[in-house]
Amino acid sequence: MRMRHSIRFKLTAILIVTILSIVAVAAFVNFTFAESFYYQSEQDNIVETYQKVNELFNNVDSNTADSDTENELWQITQKSNIRMVIAQPSDSFYGVEILYNTTYESGKIFTTMTKYLQEIQNYTVFGGDDNTKEIVEKLETTGYVINDSRNHFVGQKDITLFGLMDNGYLVAMQIPLESMQNTVRVFSKFLTIIGALAIMFGILIMNIVSRSFTRPIKEMAGVAEKMRELDFDARVTKITPDELGDLGICINDLSSKLEQTISELKTANNELRKDIDKKVEIDDMRKEFISHVSHELKTPIALIQGYAEGLKENISDDEESREFYCEVISDEAHKMNKMVKKLLTLNEIEFGQDKVHIERFDVTDLLNNLVSSVKILAEKKNVNVIFHRQEPLYVWADEFMIEEVLSNYISNALNHVTDNGQIHIYFKQKEKDVRICIYNTGEHIPEEDINKIWIKFFKVDKARTREYGGSGIGLSIVAATMEAHGKQYGVNNVEGGVEFYIDLDTTL
Repeated sequence: MRMRHSIRFKLTAILIVTILSIVAVAAFVNFTFAESFYYQSEQDNIVETYQKVNELFNNVDSNTADSDTENELWQITQKSNIRMVIAQPSDSFYGVEILYNTTYESGKIFTTMTKYLQEIQNYTVFGGDDNTKEIVEKLETTGYVINDSRNHFVGQKDITLFGLMDNGYLVAMQIPLESMQNTVRVFSKFLTIIGALAIMFGILIMNIVSRSFTRPIKEMAGVAEKMRELDFDARVTKITPDELGDLGICINDLSSKLEQTISELKTANNELRKDIDKKVEIDDMRKEFISHVSHELKTPIALIQGYAEGLKENISDDEESREFYCEVISDEAHKMNKMVKKLLTLNEIEFGQDKVHIERFDVTDLLNNLVSSVKILAEKKNVNVIFHRQEPLYVWADEFMIEEVLSNYISNALNHVTDNGQIHIYFKQKEKDVRICIYNTGEHIPEEDINKIWIKFFKVDKARTREYGGSGIGLSIVAATMEAHGKQYGVNNVEGGVEFYIDLDTTL
């Protein structure tokens, strides 16, 4: 399992490593180059001091030198932290006469510097060793010589300058380097302490600072976690005026767009599912249609085939029998034609091919025409058809479809009404609808079949249906038409007979 570290931990670790690296590099540079740099600086310092002293004595007459000159000389040496001895040539045994001295006269440093000045002066008079010769030659050439040597008296490393001033004075200057070495050591300790304090202070500051920008990162991580769980209500609330704020705005926009996209995908998926279900339903309807048609057409085709073969083989010689055979064939063909037309109408309605065209028309006038068209059939069965309204009543619907529905209801009533019975057509006004009821006297529909009569090819009494040539499709057309209109339809067993009804809009 991979080890996980927070951003705060990483930032703090980076800060500590950075500070340690800076301290280490500074310490390395200090130990490696500080002493050389300091030594070169002190060399420049001692040469600059020599030049100041030389200039001072050029402007001062040796006969008139006073305490002011000595004070000025003292200030020069104090500022530069240099020990200095100035002497002039003398005819005495020692060869020089000390004029100025900033060292302790009884000290070893004074004794050493004076000794070298004497040797330089004596060399010009008596000669001497090669070392003194080399110093004198440099003095005559450049005016001064710098000697970096170990002071055997005090055991320390010094920078010593021996100079010959323009007025003939000899000068010896010395800078002890022990202070430099101490300074390097002190600075190293100081750098270590500063580094430790910087690390502790950096950790404290980094904890405070990192918390200020890791907080919005944690919030963004929480929002992203909720988005992963498909919860798009969460939003980044802490929008800072920086790159993290831009990221928070992007996450909020991403959440909104994901929510919208998923919503659209769900809608499309739902529509696709409906289309698939519709396709399956249509496929099932086709299979059912083929099965029912083949079943319903089997009997009339068999009758037509049988009677046609009988005519062909002259089974009956008398004219009346042949006439009967022809009537049967014609009647069965008429029934088949009527059933096929109704099936085509039903399929157009169920598949949505026959669009509903809403218009305003007088349903009273429509029913008067239908009652007139079945008047002869009703009289033949001694059935009394009574329409209980003559005043106009306007409704909103597809007039041709509603005509087919009411025609099927009236035909169904004529086929099932008792002999010498009655058919009543009447209205029941509702709030915005009118209920058109068609009642016929006769037997009730069995309760177990009352919801099945709307199914294609369903027949409650198959023998009787066969007798009047019914196909079991008319009520299916009623159901499909009214569902296309989005209105109620149904049937009730009432006292003395059966009542069929549909609802239509009287207002928009």
